[in-house]
Amino acid sequence: MKSPVDKIVVLAEFNSPASLIRAAEKLKNSQFKKFDCHSPFPIHGMDDAMGLKPSVLGYIAGLMALIGLVGALLLQWWTSSVEYPLVISGIPFFSYQAFLAVTFAGAVLLAAFGSILGMLALNQLPRFNHPIFTSERFKKVTDDGFFVSIELPKSGAEIPAAENLLASLGGSHIEVLDGR
Repeated sequence: MKSPVDKIVVLAEFNSPASLIRAAEKLKNSQFKKFDCHSPFPIHGMDDAMGLKPSVLGYIAGLMALIGLVGALLLQWWTSSVEYPLVISGIPFFSYQAFLAVTFAGAVLLAAFGSILGMLALNQLPRFNHPIFTSERFKKVTDDGFFVSIELPKSGAEIPAAENLLASLGGSHIEVLDGR
């Protein structure tokens, strides 16, 4: 996997959420496939405008919940039926009703850990350095800024085309950031 410093980012600012969505729709059909949209709040319809596929995080959480459920149930069965069986009031060694609470807790625990670790892995976090962090103007994104960033290879041959495209889409304050 390449380091984030091995890329150049072309950054443009847009004046409204609507213009950001229009830019994302046009970029989806352009030659530039590695782009991202940044805004201070979630914008309804942005995923569709960018052409993003549904996340696999739900499947990761579901699989981890199933592993937690089976693991907790097997652990309780093994300890009470195989390793240390006790006769208590004549109930069977494996009485699943007594194990439901711990089984549920095991499923929830592993689903939570799977969700957190899956989210970090899918988002490639923690990201300690990225060229976009060097832009002073990008600091507005947490308050009132709407930005589109296009990632390009370090060769930089496509920089003029990316700048022209962003300008034609209504972007202003176009910056080329190389992460140094």
